[in-house]
Amino acid sequence: MTGKSEHESTTEELERRNRELTILNAIAQALNREVDLDRTLRSALALVVELLGLQTGWIWLFREGTRSSYLAAAQNLPPGLAESPRRMEGSCYCLDTYLSRDLQGAANVNVVTCSRLEALVDGTAGLAYHASIPLYAHGRKLGVLNVASPDWRELSQEDLRLLYTVGDLVSIAVERARLFARSVQVGALEERNRLAREIHDTLAQGLAAIALQLETADALLETGAAQEQARQPVRQALDLAHANLEEARRSVLDLRAAPLEDLPLGEALTALAEERAAKGNFRAKVYVKGSRSPLPLRIETGLYRIAQEALTNIARHAGASKVSLCLVRLPDRVQFTVEDDGRGFDVSEVPANCYGLKGMNERVRLLGGSLELQSSPGAGVCLTVIIPLA
Repeated sequence: MTGKSEHESTTEELERRNRELTILNAIAQALNREVDLDRTLRSALALVVELLGLQTGWIWLFREGTRSSYLAAAQNLPPGLAESPRRMEGSCYCLDTYLSRDLQGAANVNVVTCSRLEALVDGTAGLAYHASIPLYAHGRKLGVLNVASPDWRELSQEDLRLLYTVGDLVSIAVERARLFARSVQVGALEERNRLAREIHDTLAQGLAAIALQLETADALLETGAAQEQARQPVRQALDLAHANLEEARRSVLDLRAAPLEDLPLGEALTALAEERAAKGNFRAKVYVKGSRSPLPLRIETGLYRIAQEALTNIARHAGASKVSLCLVRLPDRVQFTVEDDGRGFDVSEVPANCYGLKGMNERVRLLGGSLELQSSPGAGVCLTVIIPLA
C-alpha cells in the first residue's frame, strides 16, 4: 500500500487550513458584534464548541487587579457540575498551574485531567479531560478557556495552534468589553459631575436667593415694618421659587434615559431647537449635511446633550434673535456648529465657574474630539465641535 501522493497531501493541508480560517472568521465576526462581556463570552463558547466538534466548555476569568477567579461563562456543563455549582467554585489544577507557570507548553494542555470531574462517579457525561487555553492581555493573565469532549484525544500541533488563536481572539474581546465598560463608567462619572455643577449653578444658587429674600422679609417683620414693605421680598422669593421649579423640570426632562427618543439625530435636534426657541423667544434653524447614516450612539447622544447645553446658555445669556445648528457628516469626522446673533462676550474673560461650557468640553473630550469657541462683544457666539469617526 503506497503512501499519500504529494498532491493529496497538499489538498488535505489546504482543506485543513481553509477549515481553520472558516472557524476563526466565524468566531471573530461573532466577537466583533458584542461589547457586553457576558454576551461576548457566551457567544464565543457556543461557537468554539460547535465549530471544533466539542461537547462542552467554560471560561474562568480573574477579577481585575486580583488573583481571584470566577466562572464567567459555561456551555453544556455535565450534570455533575451543572447541578452542583459548588464544584465550579474556587481553584483547580489548571487555574493553579496557570497562576504559578505558563499553560503554553503542550505538556500542560494535552489531556489535562479535570480536577473538578475527578471525584465524580456519576454525572460526568463521559468527560474526564479538557484542554486549557490561557487568556492574556498585554502580558496580563486574564483567565483560562477550557474545552472538553468525551472522546478526547491528544492534541496535534495544528489543534493547539488553532485553540491558542481562538484564545487570542477571546482575550481581545474580553479586554475590549472591559474597556468599554470602564468608558461607560467614566462617562457616568463625568455626567454626575456635570449634574453636580448644574445643580450648583442653577438650583442651589436659586434656593440661596429665595432664602435671602425670606430672611429679609422676616427681619422687616421683626422690626415692625409695614406689611406691604415686607411683602415685596416675599413676592420676589415666590417668583424665584417658580423659576427654580421650572428649571428643575427642564433638568429632569433633559436627563431622560433616551434623549433621542428613537429619532434620527437631525430630527431630534430640530425638535429640540423648536422647543427651546419657543421658550427662549428666538428663531432657530437646523441644517443637516452629508451622509444621513446613523452615527455611533454615544456620539449622537453626546452631540444632542451639547446642543441642549448650548441652547440653554443662549436662552439664559445671549439675548439672541436667531440661532442656527449645523450638523455636517464627513467620511472621517462629524462637525457640529451652534451659532447665534446675541450679545457675545470676550472669550479670554470666560470665568472658571462657567459650568455649562466646562460640561460641554468634558463631553467632547470623552468623545475624543475638539471644541472651539469664537465670540466677541456684540458679535454673537459660534461654537464648533469636531468628533473623529475613526
